Amino acid sequence: MKIKVKMNVQTSYHGELLRAGKVYEVEKEVAERWIASKLAEEAQE
Repeated sequence: MKIKVKMNVQTSYHGELLRAGKVYEVEKEVAERWIASKLAEEAQE
């Protein structure tokens, strides 16, 4: 299952550049780790 997150930092994920301030769809497990460590926040639809 995938959920949308808004990135707080720029990072690379599976060879793709994810930029801060943009919304991306990632696996729920990954998203939960990023949200817990403040790398991202859950995107509001």
